[in-house]
Amino acid sequence: MTKSAAYALRLPVSLKENLAQVAEKEGISINQFITLAVAEKLAVIETARFFNERADRADMDAFRRLLDRQGGEPPRAGDELPE
Repeated sequence: MTKSAAYALRLPVSLKENLAQVAEKEGISINQFITLAVAEKLAVIETARFFNERADRADMDAFRRLLDRQGGEPPRAGDELPE
C-alpha cells in the first residue's frame, strides 16, 4: 500500500462547497478529488518540462535539412490531406 502524509489545506468556504458538490457528483471523496487534481497538475508540469528539455536539445539545422531534402517517394493512397 502507498504511504500517505497528512496536509492541512485551507480553502475559501465557497471553493470548498463547490468542491464538495463536484466530488459528490463524481462519487468520490473530497480527499480523493484533491489527490487526483494534484496528480493531474503535476503530470502537466512534468510533461511540459519533458518537452522543453527535448526542444532544447533539438538540432534545428538537421531538421531543416531533413525537411528540404530531395527525393523520397510520392504519398501513398490514403495519405491525402482532408480537404
